[in-house]
Order: sequence, then C-alpha cells, then structure tokens
Amino acid sequence: MLNQFFNDPFALRIAQAVGAALFALVVAFLARGRGIHLERETAIALVRGFVQIIIVGYVLTFILSGAQWLSAIVLLGMMVTGAVIASRRTKQIPNVIQVTLTAILLGAGLVMGVMLLLGFLDTDPASLIPVGSMIIANAMNTSALALDRFSAEVEAHTGQIEAGLALGASSNVVIAPYVQAAVEASVIPSVNNLRSLGIVWIPGLMAGMVLAGSDPLEAAIYQFVVIAMIFATSGTTSLLCTLLVRSHVFSPNEQLTLRPEER
Repeated sequence: MLNQFFNDPFALRIAQAVGAALFALVVAFLARGRGIHLERETAIALVRGFVQIIIVGYVLTFILSGAQWLSAIVLLGMMVTGAVIASRRTKQIPNVIQVTLTAILLGAGLVMGVMLLLGFLDTDPASLIPVGSMIIANAMNTSALALDRFSAEVEAHTGQIEAGLALGASSNVVIAPYVQAAVEASVIPSVNNLRSLGIVWIPGLMAGMVLAGSDPLEAAIYQFVVIAMIFATSGTTSLLCTLLVRSHVFSPNEQLTLRPEER
C-alpha cells in the first residue's frame, strides 16, 4: 500500500520505519492498560536504534572499503558497548561491568579468533563485521540473561544459601544449583535457534546471500556455520559469566553479599 504513496525508494523506507515504530509504540501502550509500563523504554529504544543504525550505515560505507585492521577496532568497540548494555540489567551485582566485559571479550573473542584461525570466517570486513556483530550481540544477550537469572535465583534462595554456608559448605557447592539454572536459561534462545533453523526461522544472512546470487545450498551451509558459532559463543559466555560473578556475590570470608533489598 505504501508503494502507491511513495515513489522514491528512500522515502518509502522512511515511511516503513515510521510505520513499524508506531506499531511497536501501540503495543507498548496496550501493555500499559494491563499495568505494564513499557512505553518510555520502548520509545527511547526505538529512537536510539534508528539513530544508531543510520550512523552505522554511514560508518560501514567507509569501513567496508578500508583496511582489514579497521574490522578489529569496530568489533572491539561492539564488545565494549555490549558489555556496558548487558551490565545495566544487573546493577545490583557489584562491579558487574567487569564480569560482562571479560565474559564477552573472552567468549565472543575466543570463538571468532578460532574460527578465523581455522579459516571458517572470511577476513574481508564486508563479511567479518556483520557476522561478528551477530556473535557479539548474542554474547551480550546471553550474559545479560545469565546474570539476571543468577541474581534472581540467589536472591530468591538467600535463606538456603546462608544455611548451607552456616553448615560448613563452600560457596561453590551451595551456589551450584543456581549457576546451573542460570546457564540453562541463558542458552535457551541459542538452542531454539538451532532447533528451528530452516523450519521456523530463515536467518537474514542466508536470505541475503541467496538474494545476492549465491547458491542456496552454499548459503544454507554457511548460515549453519554462523548459528553453530553463535551457540558456541552463547555457551562460553554464559559459563564465563557465572564463573566470574561468584567472586562478586561472596565476600572473602564466603559471606553472601547479594541480597534482595539491594534491588
């Protein structure tokens, strides 16, 4: 329908963006009627997302035609930004930015480094940056989910944890069930992506390769490689997060420092 009112392709894209944003805002305001206040956060996220993606579009025009070392700077900047965003979801954990930054740098960095070393990823910025951004974004979401679930589990079971510590159990032992719950919850999206790949979900990377003229079978295999790398990143990041966060919720004397009232 919009094609009838906008002949210019750029104007059409702007109209589509506005329409999609309005639809998202309508959903947020409908949620408000149920006592769920998402409108402010949704509006801010939409504005930020639009401005950021436009800026990135201009920046990529320069980077994709530049030297390969620029890819490393861009990806490193993405990791740092992702760590900051993930840390904001669990501010009640002391020094949580150290946990998210280390987990994302090691999790996403390790997977991308190994894949580049083995030749599974192309070093061309036009290929590396989009794929790397998907891996980093997944690491960011996984760390946020793992830490949020971990803190919720610990705060909900404060009594059991302190009882175990009082009986002489080590912090690693009493916290183990909640670490397991956090890891399992954080990798659910990645597991579901693998299970639904090609049946429920046809990722944009594969669709883009097919539209660009690549062989559909080749595009499908490469997409599987990327999704498998994302799963590896998810698992690595989640394990690192839950391993690193333990030292931030217990004192040197193994006293629990993360408590419900700190929220």
